[in-house]
Amino acid sequence: MALLVGCQSIGPVTVPRDRVRYADAITASTREQMLLNLVRLRYLEPASFIDVSSVVASYTFGADGRLALDAQPRARVNDVVGFGVGVNVSESPTISYTPVTGERLANTLLRPIPPETVFGLIAAGGRADFLLRMTCQSINGLRNAGAGGAPRASDADFDELLQRLSRLAQSGGLGLRRLPGDEHSEAPGLAKLSFEPVDEALEPDRRRVFELLRLPPERTEFNLIYGGRPRGDGEVAVLTRSLQSMLGDLSAGVEVPADDLAQGRATGRPAAVSPLLRVHASAEVPAEAAFAARYRDRWFWIDDRDLESKRTFMFLLIFASVVESGAVPQAPLLTIPTR
Repeated sequence: MALLVGCQSIGPVTVPRDRVRYADAITASTREQMLLNLVRLRYLEPASFIDVSSVVASYTFGADGRLALDAQPRARVNDVVGFGVGVNVSESPTISYTPVTGERLANTLLRPIPPETVFGLIAAGGRADFLLRMTCQSINGLRNAGAGGAPRASDADFDELLQRLSRLAQSGGLGLRRLPGDEHSEAPGLAKLSFEPVDEALEPDRRRVFELLRLPPERTEFNLIYGGRPRGDGEVAVLTRSLQSMLGDLSAGVEVPADDLAQGRATGRPAAVSPLLRVHASAEVPAEAAFAARYRDRWFWIDDRDLESKRTFMFLLIFASVVESGAVPQAPLLTIPTR
């Protein structure tokens, strides 16, 4: 009876344990999937994604107790007293997977990162030099380095621009706001990039940024658009990368065994590009690995002490979520029995 009363509900006590465990498992598999895609691109294999669309865990609990007495008055030796307790607890998880294919895969891989998303992260405190180097191909015609296609180094003015923009952003001299869109149109509102007043020590940075971007010095606010070149003095044109382009550039930081390179199984690392992400390869996964994935009988991993690579990988996962568009496929209908 005490067992029945004490264990009449197992639902609430499972939440602190199972919620964290399922979240950790899904997060770990997402990291491994992304790391594998980076490695596959060095071997000229296509990236692939599968989402965990739903997790449903049902629990059942059963308990019973019995007490039996079989007594015969004239034959004490045959008297029988029986007592028994039975408990049964079971878990039935249902996990649904949704392959990312067709139009959804094309949008996920090929849709560029919205410029306002990048500058929104910068205005919120993100490092401008890091985020722009990772996500942008060019700003008002100043080109970033690239590893895909024909590898190239970045323009000298682009590197200077990132350093000065970073100092302005850290001092609060860079702002972003979005105008409300037309209620009769499906087009989103226009994003405005503003240069706020800064202290005198940073005024040379502000003037130099205007010179590099060819912006009129009398203005403080500009339309932020996607494109290679501005159409007028009042625009800042940012040509952002797609997830596929970012994966291609970041895959240059994957360490490929010399045998695979010699045999032509994988592409070489462009010498003109300094990778933001470094992925090591070894026969065994070391204790210092932050993330690891197994591919072709080798372990590919990111060092837990490499903060720059860990930061890059974290934002890669964030941008992969940002660029995904369109309706999420309807998950399977699950029927959970109740008793």
